[in-house]
Amino acid sequence: MRKFLSLLVGAVALVLASASAAQQALVIRPLAERKVADLPSGELFWRIETYPSKEAAQAAAGTWSLVAEAAGRVWLFTLGSAGGSSPGGTKVSEVGPIARVAAPQYLLRINEASGPPGSVTPVHSHPGSEAFYVLAGEQSIRGAHGTMVVKAGTSEAGHGASMAMQVSSSGSSELQSLVMFVVDATQPFSSPASLP
Repeated sequence: MRKFLSLLVGAVALVLASASAAQQALVIRPLAERKVADLPSGELFWRIETYPSKEAAQAAAGTWSLVAEAAGRVWLFTLGSAGGSSPGGTKVSEVGPIARVAAPQYLLRINEASGPPGSVTPVHSHPGSEAFYVLAGEQSIRGAHGTMVVKAGTSEAGHGASMAMQVSSSGSSELQSLVMFVVDATQPFSSPASLP
């Protein structure tokens, strides 16, 4: 009986270790953020541009812009109307329209998400909207309305405020993506949530 219990405990430990490895955490790294008192008028889009240097990107940045370095490049993310451009930049993508949120103060933030296939975030929500631009791999965003898949070289606008979601690296290679947020700065940036 003692031998059986020892084998059983060992088997349970192996199963738990395998499950833990299968659910490796997606790595989330904040790159840039800024608080603003208001948002641009009209429909909102994130414009994504690259620059030859951080100084050049900062010189072109406006009130609703963030400069970040990722994947060996300098990026300028600007929230505004569709079709704009910044001096000296190379436009990579434009994503929107972005769902608006009403708040006394706003936080604009850029995160980098990375991880091997199968890595995931906990189910969570944000007090605002997010958008995604995938540099490498494939990213899936599971929510109450289904799963959105964003492939390398493409961008997608996410859901609005307080929508429960789980983000994962769903491709066959390492994920690297840039995530743009417009959230209520007076609320916690991320909160635990649940999906059906």
